Amino acid sequence: MNPNASSARPDPREIPAYTLAEAAYYLAIPTATLRSWVAGRTYPTAKGAKQFRPIIEPANRKQLRLSFINLVEAHVLSALRHEHKNISLPKIRQATDYLRRQFHSKHPLADHQLETDGLNLFVEKYSKLINVTKEGQLAMREVLESFLRRIVRDSKGAPVRLYLFTRRGEADEPRAVAVDPTVSFGRPVLEGTGIPTEVLAQRYKAGDSLESLAEDYGRRKEEIEEAIRYELLKAA
Repeated sequence: MNPNASSARPDPREIPAYTLAEAAYYLAIPTATLRSWVAGRTYPTAKGAKQFRPIIEPANRKQLRLSFINLVEAHVLSALRHEHKNISLPKIRQATDYLRRQFHSKHPLADHQLETDGLNLFVEKYSKLINVTKEGQLAMREVLESFLRRIVRDSKGAPVRLYLFTRRGEADEPRAVAVDPTVSFGRPVLEGTGIPTEVLAQRYKAGDSLESLAEDYGRRKEEIEEAIRYELLKAA
């Protein structure tokens, strides 16, 4: 057996495991918006149409498939959309390019440095680009921090788990649904288990009660309810 075989295995966080539609569904982002972030788009100027470069470098550019790291990046970008829904992609691109230069990172929005001084630098740069007031800066920082708190990192600062929003993207939402690239092929699961939320929702729609599901899986009824809420919200 080759002693180096295990070291040659691909990092599960970098595997192109998600289609655009799947990633958009998990994060409650319009698919067209996510496509612009990972594939770019054309936009009009006084001198004619120009091509906007992607903000996120997809794990598989040809098939537009995303990795777990890409999912984390899109999660953080969605925080900006949460606070400034009409902000132009070129301006977002300028801000993320600034982060990339500052951190010398391929994935600056997933980089652990964003959670320390990087957040201050980013808010300052972003605020200048869109003329955000002091109050707006505070609101944007709070939204970004609430999104960043849903990312779990290992001892080296690399993302290893992402807690998805189960309601409307509020800061105090429970951490009931998680995505972990090493669990259930990176699909959303009930936190602390390998039970896909999709399976719970399918059984609930088929007529199983919350009580029976909780008994079958040995979990609290409130946890099952939150996982199903997540699936029903995304479907809506």
